Amino acid sequence: MALDQTLRGDLAGADLGGGFHVLPGQGNALVAETDAGLVLIDAGSLRRAPAMIEHLRSVTDSPLHAICYSHGHLGYNAAVGTWQAHAAERGDPQPRLIAHENLVHRYARYRETLDLQVRMASVQFPSRKGAPWQGMVSAFEMIDPTETFTEAMTVVTGSRTVEVLWAPSETDDAIAVWYPDDGLLYGGPATPGDAIPNIGTPLRTQRFTVRWAETLDDLAALGAETLVTEFGPVVRGADVVRHRLSTTAEALRWLRRAVVERMNRGMGEGEVLADLDYPPELFDHPWMTPNYGSPDYIARDLFREENGWWDRNPTTLHPASPGEAAAAVRSVIGDPDLVLERARALAESGDTQLALHVIDLLALAEGDDPAVVAARGLKAELCRTRAGEVQPYVSRAAYRSSARLLDAGATSWQHLQ
Repeated sequence: MALDQTLRGDLAGADLGGGFHVLPGQGNALVAETDAGLVLIDAGSLRRAPAMIEHLRSVTDSPLHAICYSHGHLGYNAAVGTWQAHAAERGDPQPRLIAHENLVHRYARYRETLDLQVRMASVQFPSRKGAPWQGMVSAFEMIDPTETFTEAMTVVTGSRTVEVLWAPSETDDAIAVWYPDDGLLYGGPATPGDAIPNIGTPLRTQRFTVRWAETLDDLAALGAETLVTEFGPVVRGADVVRHRLSTTAEALRWLRRAVVERMNRGMGEGEVLADLDYPPELFDHPWMTPNYGSPDYIARDLFREENGWWDRNPTTLHPASPGEAAAAVRSVIGDPDLVLERARALAESGDTQLALHVIDLLALAEGDDPAVVAARGLKAELCRTRAGEVQPYVSRAAYRSSARLLDAGATSWQHLQ
């Protein structure tokens, strides 16, 4: 089979044949019919779960045997309670709730930092209506699994065996689901779809590049004939699946070597990013598109693996408060209009990023000085422009959320609405 023979597009509601169905969940929520009942990957969000249940009941009346948590990110299994209530209404036994053991620890951490998690989510996935971030709290319900495993676990046997495998990648609690009788693999977060692995995204904790590559190698060794990705395509053909997984692993290892070589030469993070040139034979593939993650994000996470937080600028070792530092910078600018004019000129010439560096000489200052207010307004415009210039979704969202904050006259995320 040719390497470009994949099924692409939105899989929500798709019937893959042989008793496999994709529900319209947070991602591709896969259901498999088994002798024990239905095995579902991810319960979905509170908003999506009713449509998931409606579609499922349009194709099968079998009871739900188990829900497998693909990983612990909030939202993917917020609706477990909805499915439990559905089972109770039908008079069915309650479904088993299966996850990797690390998910329990993640949920505990998320409960401790819930406001932080919701704030970050509101920046990364801003409401089109500009709704306050507090309104998202109720969407992040967490119900702990009833069963956990360490390396692998057989969920059901019989005419269709279902195995869950630890697949550390986007998270340390990520799983893949393997159906050996069918030669079908649900890759979970390790295989996001037509997108480069989202390592190093700006608002998330560290992910480990080589560990992700090792997971992809392990999945490739299964010899799957069909790969269902977390978002996007179903990939068909053993050679196609293996090529996709192995090439992604190779690209991640190339990034590790490239970043380490530059760190060993004494380069700082910014110097590493400016010096990297990503080889097309590894990165110019549909499944490596930087539409959510980015090679630059991965490089920064690799740098963070081997370095502390210091950016190599001695000014940042023991900084003054942001307000004091901005006020000091403001005090030495003789004519603030020159800063505004230079930033506008750079923006008009297409150098939006340089314009952002210049406008920060004024925009970070506190108070309602007219020049500072004008600088914040211009920075908001530049953020919206920059959002249209970059490809990764997370960067675009962060620019737009930053513009919204500046439009409100704020510079600190404490004032995020």
